[in-house]
Amino acid sequence: MPALKTAPKPRAKPARKLDIKCRTLQEIGATIVAGGRGRAVLQDFARLVKERGKYRWVGIYRISRHEFVLDASTSETPPAYTQFPVSQGLSAVAIETRRTVMVRDVSKDKRFLPNFWTTRSEVIVPVIDDEHEKVVGVINVESGKVDAFDKSDRDFLEGVARLVWRAFR
Repeated sequence: MPALKTAPKPRAKPARKLDIKCRTLQEIGATIVAGGRGRAVLQDFARLVKERGKYRWVGIYRISRHEFVLDASTSETPPAYTQFPVSQGLSAVAIETRRTVMVRDVSKDKRFLPNFWTTRSEVIVPVIDDEHEKVVGVINVESGKVDAFDKSDRDFLEGVARLVWRAFR
């Protein structure tokens, strides 16, 4: 009687590569856990978010004495507003509502404060200190294209915001 043939063992599937945005969140989290704090760390985070998200510009603003103050930016040329009152712009909406503001076409929103004359769409995410339940800043991401951002960008940037408040200390 011939020997029974057994089915070949299924090959192990290669480990699924983590999405680059997930890896970015892990890197930011690891830096925070390791004690990363201050402007230099925020500057590294802004650069990393810009590169990994393929964004044109990323700025991280801290709230200080009722003003937004730019702590980190990915441009060698400073934006038009490195400091402005918390009552102005789309950033004011983000802190008032404690929600992300996504604007498909900034030319159609009168609240928009132009950091760069080439900006066409923008996302502003509030940075909330979970321990004290207060908004401590915003992450501002701008694009030269209309309708440049989608749900995956919002989710990624909100993930970044949930981590970076710890670096403000």
